[in-house]
Amino acid sequence: MECAIISRAGQVLARGKLILHREEDNGKMRLNLKTYGGKLIEGGIVDDDGDLTAASEVLFKHCYETWRMTGLTLKVTIR
Repeated sequence: MECAIISRAGQVLARGKLILHREEDNGKMRLNLKTYGGKLIEGGIVDDDGDLTAASEVLFKHCYETWRMTGLTLKVTIR
């Protein structure tokens, strides 16, 4: 899925893709954001039932740490 991280003011901070990465040590899936600029922002572990809530909360926490902004929006485009 292609996506964009957008500031509260409407500025696109980054474009990239949401990816699921299988952890080597435990086989769990992790939700990550890979920007087209080459930055990898690690999210959380996807729940066993496929729920992305906890994983996306960790991802947004790391997005905040990256850009030091609150009120970020993740816009996803499915093609």
